[in-house]
Amino acid sequence: MFSDPKSLYFVGAGGIGMANLVRYFLARGARVAGYDLTPSDLTRALEKEGARITYADDAATIPEEFRNQTETLVVYTPAVPADNHILTYFRNGGFEVVKRAALLGRITRHSQSICVAGSHGKTTVSTMIAHILEGSEVKCNAFLGGIARNYNSNLLLNLRSPWSVIEADEYDRSFHQLLPRIAVVTSTDPDHLDIYGDEEGYLEGFAHFTSLIQPGGCLIAHTGLKLRPRLAEGVRLITYSGPEAEGEWHAENVRYDDGHLFFDIVHPEGRIADVELGVPIEINITNAVAAACASRIAGANDDDIRLGLKTFLGAKRRFEIWELPDQNPRGVALIDDYAHSPHEVEASIRSVKKLFPGRELTVVFQPHLYTRTRDFAPEFAEALSAADRVVLLQIYPAREKPIEGVTSKIIYDRLKCKKRVLIEREDLVNYIKNSNFEILMTLGAANLDVLLPEIHAALTGCDSEKCD
Repeated sequence: MFSDPKSLYFVGAGGIGMANLVRYFLARGARVAGYDLTPSDLTRALEKEGARITYADDAATIPEEFRNQTETLVVYTPAVPADNHILTYFRNGGFEVVKRAALLGRITRHSQSICVAGSHGKTTVSTMIAHILEGSEVKCNAFLGGIARNYNSNLLLNLRSPWSVIEADEYDRSFHQLLPRIAVVTSTDPDHLDIYGDEEGYLEGFAHFTSLIQPGGCLIAHTGLKLRPRLAEGVRLITYSGPEAEGEWHAENVRYDDGHLFFDIVHPEGRIADVELGVPIEINITNAVAAACASRIAGANDDDIRLGLKTFLGAKRRFEIWELPDQNPRGVALIDDYAHSPHEVEASIRSVKKLFPGRELTVVFQPHLYTRTRDFAPEFAEALSAADRVVLLQIYPAREKPIEGVTSKIIYDRLKCKKRVLIEREDLVNYIKNSNFEILMTLGAANLDVLLPEIHAALTGCDSEKCD
């Protein structure tokens, strides 16, 4: 694809988006090392696969083989502080230092790339596309923003395939480094306003992304977006939608049957009939239409698409079903979802209510970032109020410092549901042990997933991670 550096050093190697690049270059025979703040299951897995990872921000820990400026490429993530000592060493030493997105950009320049962008839906759609292509003769290399449950990895590797599938992250304008052959835009609900300033700036970011599509390529865009595409000559626009049948590609004949979800995908050249969703929730119908469109353009046939969508298990933390009512004596369900924008929260709650009609739904929500909470508190409250009961946790700050007056209470005070409680994260498991639930869903981009084994045991009475 392109001439690889002999050595790569990743600063922030344990990030989900960095890890797939670590694995990719290990597979290509490069020497790989890196730094991360703390050990994790992911960093330990990378070490077993051959990466040399250290956890002290000290330039002395950099292996000797990675101290040659002419052989080592340094890759970092924007989440790493600018005063990081290891990053400073490389910058001051004359090394080539690039953001993760720039390295992904190099890959897109030397492959037929499908880049999936959007404020929500991009992980699911990109993972669906990768799974469909992997099951076809097309194959692909895929760089995903979540762990695909079908493969227990965020990287699919096939060095003979000319296709790459890339989750295009708009944070820090990272997706402006990419050069798509096919671009998918799932949504443009404002987010990351600390980067873009306002909605207009956010939309401009997406408009610029569409301008990067290669001539002869295409943009697959959800209908109804505020997106103003800026397409190069020869780039075609294809619209898609769910059952509302507004897009050139859309869903029809949606039907539920004893826990299964079927529909038809209609497009200008015909119909892909009797598609079944492996993750049978309403919000995945539209995602599947987008994935089918991109996959078909890349060369997958209708049977590949049917099989891929039926066997798709989803990405971890994307509507991940931990427990169903018929799997435990208490008759409770546990679902985890990464939803962290008001639209995603609303869509997740709506889907669960459709999947389990008539049952009480309790949502545990941990807001992610002070800025996002500040900017969208009313919208979060409105979305969460569709649940029967809300358990609200304090804000997970991630990379941010506290903002005066911004706490989870500005959401809590606006909630309309009668059953609501605001508690500390460390009290959550005990709260669950002492309460009764029918359907419990954990939501947010924070670190609730770390508690899921304990939550599961408290909810179901099972000692193991999941009931047998």
